[in-house]
Amino acid sequence: MQINILEYFEKTVITVPTKTAVIDGELKISFNELSRKAKSLASELCGFNCLNKPIAVFLPKSIESIIADIAITYSGNAYMNLDIKTPPARIGNILELIKPEAVITNRKLAVFISEINPSLPLVLIDELDFSDIAPKEFFFERLKSIIDTDPLCIINTSGSTGTPKGVVLNHKSFIDFTEWAIDTLKITNNEIIGSLSPLVFDIYSFELCMLMAKGSTIDLLPDSLAPFPAKILSLMQENKVTFLFWVPTIMVNIANMDLLSKIALPDLRTVWFAGEVFPTKQFNYWRKQLSEVKFVNLYGPIEITLDCTYFIAEREIKDDEPIPIGFPCRNTDILILNDKDERASTNEEGELCVRGTSLAMGYYNNPEKTAASFVQNPLNTSYPEIIYRTGDIVYTNQRGEIFFKGRKDSLIKHLGYRIELGEIEHVIINTLKLVENGCIVYNHNKKEITLFYESQSNIAIAEMKKAIAEVFPKYMIPTVFHQMEVLPRNINGKIDRLKLSKNVNS
Repeated sequence: MQINILEYFEKTVITVPTKTAVIDGELKISFNELSRKAKSLASELCGFNCLNKPIAVFLPKSIESIIADIAITYSGNAYMNLDIKTPPARIGNILELIKPEAVITNRKLAVFISEINPSLPLVLIDELDFSDIAPKEFFFERLKSIIDTDPLCIINTSGSTGTPKGVVLNHKSFIDFTEWAIDTLKITNNEIIGSLSPLVFDIYSFELCMLMAKGSTIDLLPDSLAPFPAKILSLMQENKVTFLFWVPTIMVNIANMDLLSKIALPDLRTVWFAGEVFPTKQFNYWRKQLSEVKFVNLYGPIEITLDCTYFIAEREIKDDEPIPIGFPCRNTDILILNDKDERASTNEEGELCVRGTSLAMGYYNNPEKTAASFVQNPLNTSYPEIIYRTGDIVYTNQRGEIFFKGRKDSLIKHLGYRIELGEIEHVIINTLKLVENGCIVYNHNKKEITLFYESQSNIAIAEMKKAIAEVFPKYMIPTVFHQMEVLPRNINGKIDRLKLSKNVNS
């Protein structure tokens, strides 16, 4: 059993040194060259004299960003990828909370980071002399100091106070999931991954594990092509992509446009999807058009590495039936707890809770939030045992398959991103002071974030959107605005969120 993820990579580089590791448009890099450049950058990072500390990456998704993540791992630290499209205020909040030792970026983007935090050390990857590299013995000793529970990466997720939470994931949990995926879902040594997920998604980190563990080639599909799915499919066809792990949003668009009947994907063998509910009608379109492909629905929040349940779609699922999220992954136990914190019976709804190696280590520099979500297993009073309460409501059918029902609170999945609706409310009302009062709800049918609000100023919606865009990325900006004289209240005098939610989802 591997202790750290780089043990995979070291073996892969020896086995397939000249094989293409990453395709980035017209650019390609071999495993041998990727290793050499990562170790060269790692030599630079070791000058910061830190271990098991976060180092941020502020780069577009590219060969350079992959070099950066592997280099950080070689240096014995944890990578934290940042989205270059995120507004400065939000990046500033993340940097203030996590306090990374340094940021790897390029000359062009360095100005952006320096304006946010002038004192933060920067490593400019486009100015690095990659001929400089520490001796092999240095990295051998460095790797010996990394144990399986050391952090591999930090992934930021939405937080209710306006500052994202940094989820800490370790080597052991990624190794555990990777070994399970290779064994159970039969990942081969010849996969070419059509990589579309942003660097800040956990899906990308798993693709990186596949690159290191199985010598998979990552084909970086430009996110600029997201509005043009036909071009994405054409690139996949050209590069003979065999494996996809996508959020369903773009898959729904492809189905609605009937693109799979026009662009053949003869090399595609495996399609995984996760991050949000895949409408069954559009899913069945994919199954019909790609009848030889294995489809797997995976489920798990960022606090679980990488997912905790899976469903291999081998039986017929009617268009009006939901797709199961399936069964627990190996070495993962799923507890479905009812309101009394007892195990729910078949067809009884309850909160999905998880125990096992897959659990994150908690939230970086945030012990209060960690203690609230990572709690003692209420079914075990004999010894300390931490579970993660997801806040997701699920149930099981007679087959033992688990089905997702909805959210317990205001945490949603939208376009593959996990969003705390309370964070949007907090910023609009308390930070930007755009409205006197407001309530954010989510239309699950239309995939719309809706703001109901009270305002004396009659501010134009266009002005509100512009102000919100200065703080939040595009996927967190409300798309529907409803001004009301008085927001509805429940018997306790609180805003009646349930009533507003029913209004938009009826």
